[in-house]
Amino acid sequence: MCKVSRRELLIGGSAFLSLAAEAELLAGRMPAGLNEAAKQDLVAPDVYFHEGDIADAADAVCNNGWIMFEDYVLVIDANYPAGARLIISKIRALTDKPIRFAFDTHHHGDHAYGNQIFVDNGGVPVAHTGVVQEMKQYETGYYGHEPGRWEAAIKDRPDLKTTRLKPPSVLFSKDLIFDDGKHRVELMHLGVAHTHGDAVAWLPNERILFTGDVCVNGPYNFVGDGDIGKWIATLEAAKKLDAQVVCTGHGPRSTRAVLQDQQAFFVALREQVGAVMTKSSPDEAKGKVEMIRATLKSNPQIARFVSDRKTGSEDGFPSQVAKVYEELTGTKLAAMADEPHLARQLHARAHGVALA
Repeated sequence: MCKVSRRELLIGGSAFLSLAAEAELLAGRMPAGLNEAAKQDLVAPDVYFHEGDIADAADAVCNNGWIMFEDYVLVIDANYPAGARLIISKIRALTDKPIRFAFDTHHHGDHAYGNQIFVDNGGVPVAHTGVVQEMKQYETGYYGHEPGRWEAAIKDRPDLKTTRLKPPSVLFSKDLIFDDGKHRVELMHLGVAHTHGDAVAWLPNERILFTGDVCVNGPYNFVGDGDIGKWIATLEAAKKLDAQVVCTGHGPRSTRAVLQDQQAFFVALREQVGAVMTKSSPDEAKGKVEMIRATLKSNPQIARFVSDRKTGSEDGFPSQVAKVYEELTGTKLAAMADEPHLARQLHARAHGVALA
């Protein structure tokens, strides 16, 4: 994370400080309560980024951002409940403006399960209409049917036991704009990607893009709820925004190049599966996964998106191959039938929970 100077911290949204506190900052002393806030990544004046921790039982798993408008704060992603509390505490160290909105970039638990915490603190969850559609599909327990993903996750996330699932209540089908004359944030659905309800937050004045898991910076691509072919097109739409800073859903924030790199990974994956596997028998096809992995790993532009070979549910790459094979042929690869389930386990564990 970048270091935030005292003057930058003042410019970046701490105008609520008393004159005495401001004088302390400029004199070289950090007022009480701002030490924690200064650890944030100040991307631009009033715009912050927090990199989550991809680890079992981490508090804040996904990456977060927040924008301090004149009268309120908009948060990017609700995280898990523990992560929501952490982000709220960091915002409170910077400003006492009300946290009015929490934007869920998609429906997965590490991005949306903290919604109720924001509601309890006066916020409103906001999302693309596809998020609620997918919650109805996967969060079946909430909607009065058999237990769903929340009930599976609660076994391994103690913070879920003290709150409840809260679907977003402000929805948009294409875009939603926040603009107070100084800051403008455009929430946009650019197409299907990581899920069918993905949306991004675009700050045109600062040329900053918060992508959620439409784009990640590392081997974190879970493909089970999305469509890789359409994902490539969605990344193309994101590239056309010409962002200078890209705050990804997981991994370090980056430049516009990360969009090109992830797109290149998916393109190469589809090309390799098409060339190497689609004309092979199922048994032969499964035996070529490592050949494809080695080929992609040898490309320095995309190597970081390719997971290392591990055992069983520790390895997400075979499920990506199986997904592409199904998209290209319309047929599930029987020899890799367990890979989507293993990928769900890996995605859950890497994002703070473990599934049976």
